[in-house]
Amino acid sequence: MADQKPTATAFDYTVIRAPAVTEKSTFVSQFNQTIFYVDLDATKAQIKQAVQRIFGVEVIGVNTIRQKGKTKRFRNTLGRRKDTKKAIVTLKQGQTIDITGGA
Repeated sequence: MADQKPTATAFDYTVIRAPAVTEKSTFVSQFNQTIFYVDLDATKAQIKQAVQRIFGVEVIGVNTIRQKGKTKRFRNTLGRRKDTKKAIVTLKQGQTIDITGGA
């Protein structure tokens, strides 16, 4: 029973919002890294634990990036995009996460 995989909780799904599917995220996948959009208040420890529980992989490290939302103008109205936070998750050698697979 010691090899039992921990189950993901509802909190884990609020920490990890969505995978980032961009050119850069595709490029870093060859270095055993995956990029996710995460909650603005999530810590590196929470992100690591959530990825391990949801995907059942071993995480070596987590780097985070906070990006402030741009101010945009539409006609005479000023608006602002949302702030985002991304996490670059480094996995143990030989492990992968399939973000393209559907349920």
